[in-house]
Amino acid sequence: MNEDIESVIDVLKNDFLTQGPMIENFETAYAKRHGAKHACAVSSATAALHLTYQALGLGEGDILWTCSNTFVATANAALYLGANVDFVDQNERTFCMSSDALEEKLIKAKQNNKLPKIVVPVHLGGLSPNMKNIRKLANEYGFKIVEDASHAVGATYDYQPVGSCPYSDACVFSFHPVKIITTGEGGMITTNDKGVYDHVMMARTHGITKDSQKMVSDNPDPWALEQHFLGFNYRMTDIQAALGLSQLQRLDENIARRREIALKYREEFFDMPIHCQMEFFDRKSSYHLFPILFHESETRRKMFDYLRELNIGTQVHYIPVHTQPYYQSLGFPMKYCPNAEDYYSRCLSLPMYHSLTDEQQDHIIVAIKDFFNE
Repeated sequence: MNEDIESVIDVLKNDFLTQGPMIENFETAYAKRHGAKHACAVSSATAALHLTYQALGLGEGDILWTCSNTFVATANAALYLGANVDFVDQNERTFCMSSDALEEKLIKAKQNNKLPKIVVPVHLGGLSPNMKNIRKLANEYGFKIVEDASHAVGATYDYQPVGSCPYSDACVFSFHPVKIITTGEGGMITTNDKGVYDHVMMARTHGITKDSQKMVSDNPDPWALEQHFLGFNYRMTDIQAALGLSQLQRLDENIARRREIALKYREEFFDMPIHCQMEFFDRKSSYHLFPILFHESETRRKMFDYLRELNIGTQVHYIPVHTQPYYQSLGFPMKYCPNAEDYYSRCLSLPMYHSLTDEQQDHIIVAIKDFFNE
């Protein structure tokens, strides 16, 4: 978009390429759009997860639970802090974390004195899991909640924007190039917790503060800065922030188009041997992805190859994290999350992006119908 190009050029013509005013402008607009008190922009969603877990006190010997049906970063970021990771199986209709499976696992974990410190529900494809039930369980069992909303920019839950955090301690978003908003690479943390916000803001810049009000030293020199803890270089640049802010202004248009595409897919596949992700009145997906589920696992590979021959690109989201060789080496057996593994064997993500034309979508739908008619 020309607006995106102009926004980046404006930054290149000005004084700050990084650590300038554009980052704060993006954070302020993002927090307002998502109904959160605070927002902190960082270099990636992985960095956002890492900093947020650290801000909530996750460390050596602690336990974090998340979904196996996610990108590996959701779990990896906990391992960076020396914590242990475990997985909760998914709901068969939403493809997201099952609150029933979570409750069953919590009952057993309490008996064994192995309760999680943090639980991380993932908004797969842009659809929220049952956050109300997860919040109730957090109140009962004492864990913190971080929403991995990497797919869910522009989604809603309980008629509120995902990222407003009424049922969580913090929410993490991704601005990777394939996401709904992109800054090339980048991520955002939203939270209503001032303590979490203050930590991630300092941690993204080496644990350093230049705020004299926060310094240990009395009457610090005007050039002074202090490192208060071991932090990281996880900053976003002003160039990236300008690109993100430009795209944020078109978010509603982007999401509206994605929902039109999703509705058409659903209508066309209604009488076909395809399952779509469940819909709700009180939560609206942002449709970063449009995953479908076939009745038979053999169909997935045949369809993948068939569509690729027609130059229609599809993908699989995701290979369950606990089945990856690294996590197998940590002791997770196959069949550990049977719903996630069954889903993986039958799922396929169809093309879903706001610039997909009606003609292109019709071509995809006809190709899928032809496949089943042959």
